[in-house]
Amino acid sequence: MIIEHGAEAGNSSVKMRKQNTYDAIVVGSGISGGWAAKELCEKGLKTLVLERGRNVEHLKDYPTPLKGPWDFSHHLKMPLSVTKDNPVISRCYAFDESTAHFFVKDTDHPYIQEKPFDWIRGYQVGGKSLLWWRQTQRWSAHDFEGPARDGYAVDWPIRYNDLAPWYSHVEKFVGISGNRDGLDILPDGEFLPPWEMNSVEKNVASSIMAKYPGRHVIQGRCAHLTKPEPIHLQQGRGQCQARNQCERGCPFGGYFSSNSSTIPWAKKTGNLTLRPHSVVHSVIYDEKLGKATGVRIIDAETMQQHEFYADVIFINAACLNTNLILLNSTSPRFPNGLGNDNGLLGKYIAFQNYRGNIFADFDGPLDKYYYGRRPTQPMIPNFRNVQKQETDFLRGYMVFYGASRPQADAEGIGADFKDAIAEPGPWKISMSMQGETIPKETNHVRLSKDKTDKWGMPLLITSVDYDDNDEKLLNDFFKTGTEMLEAAGCKNIQTFDTKQAPGLDIHEVGGVRMGNDLKTSLLNKWNALHHCQNVYVTDGACMTSTGVQNPSLTFMALTARAVNHAVNEFKKGTA
Repeated sequence: MIIEHGAEAGNSSVKMRKQNTYDAIVVGSGISGGWAAKELCEKGLKTLVLERGRNVEHLKDYPTPLKGPWDFSHHLKMPLSVTKDNPVISRCYAFDESTAHFFVKDTDHPYIQEKPFDWIRGYQVGGKSLLWWRQTQRWSAHDFEGPARDGYAVDWPIRYNDLAPWYSHVEKFVGISGNRDGLDILPDGEFLPPWEMNSVEKNVASSIMAKYPGRHVIQGRCAHLTKPEPIHLQQGRGQCQARNQCERGCPFGGYFSSNSSTIPWAKKTGNLTLRPHSVVHSVIYDEKLGKATGVRIIDAETMQQHEFYADVIFINAACLNTNLILLNSTSPRFPNGLGNDNGLLGKYIAFQNYRGNIFADFDGPLDKYYYGRRPTQPMIPNFRNVQKQETDFLRGYMVFYGASRPQADAEGIGADFKDAIAEPGPWKISMSMQGETIPKETNHVRLSKDKTDKWGMPLLITSVDYDDNDEKLLNDFFKTGTEMLEAAGCKNIQTFDTKQAPGLDIHEVGGVRMGNDLKTSLLNKWNALHHCQNVYVTDGACMTSTGVQNPSLTFMALTARAVNHAVNEFKKGTA
């Protein structure tokens, strides 16, 4: 792997262009960009990966994973001055003293919130793959068929069977723990041994399924190596230690990230060039050739502009930045952004509704506890509007829950107080929702016409909000979740609406959606732009709808499938 820092250009433009020419360019090194790099390099293409942030290497650049709370100046809490200056990232569950170096500071990278939107970003090699929650579920046939059946968004140009082999391809390499549950609403995958529910979770699960036969309680599926296979050991990764400090970077490689997996794998091929500190300005479109020929970047350190060239281009900058780059890629042929003949680029942004939480007490056995810090929870796949429309709202939600014994309440001081808080308290239940939102044209992003960042890039304007469908879905979760916990024997049940802004779910999708119709979509069934078919988008921006499942596994599968198509076109000389 070659890591470029700054420009070492030749004296002539011809020499410079030759030095800066590759078979493929990938913009972004997060979950989908890392997969694009791995697949392209494995298939023999000389590939340049452009990352706007700094370089982060597995192990070497993880400064905090082995530190205790006492090793930090504020015992993991962020100083008030930091939270005051950075209100957006301070609302993220993973942001504290041990992880702050992996987050984009609000003050350094501004954007314009026309409506409240918490845009969580990680600008470094690996992107947010260092910070994600690592929950991985396949989509089902119902998810790909939903828009056409229910009359929202546009019809997906692919179906589950198109993506199923690519899910398997990805799962075997990533390492996904889970049970084979035999559910059509949540298809099985290529699984490592699952994590185990604790005794109270099993009790709750059996009670819910006895009362509601159509609702299935299963163990969560996550990208953690419970029992590494040879392919994972070849990556240099080891078994997950259930430490629950994943966002710091895992020194064991127990969870999947670009840094521990796909980027080093691409490096081993000898076909990877990685260039950090590269803020992609735009895609270069050649009017005569009728295709893209490269990308234009601003060096984040020198502020100099450079151009790089390739026949195949993957834009995987994460959903909103991918929209920003394409909107900024203007030319006489595409005055409103690359491929944007229908004016829909940046529109139909969707996300996932995380606002609902339910808390309860449970009279569980006080002689039982649990071991380790398990990285997943029991879950209930969507049971609303699956086969047909059954409610006064569209689509549905997935439910996660967990049972724990927090520290016991105690009063006083001294030895008796210390002994009391060393004992676990009574069992508590927490339940949360992960709901589908409906893509709407009014939910969009666009470029500011007069405000730029320090690299000269126009600021992104976010205009995304909830609607009545989201409120109905939330209230249904509160009602049905309460009923399920009551059926399980829970007490003191309380519902809580976080009222969080869109974006804090970190599952934003859309703006460059796939579809069959050139009038209503931007990408074809291979994730290539309809009007510039050597440019591919396989991160969240490509999604036609959002589903209720965690999206990252689908991004990875779409990326592997798209690369396979792109390389075939490249080798035929049609890219």
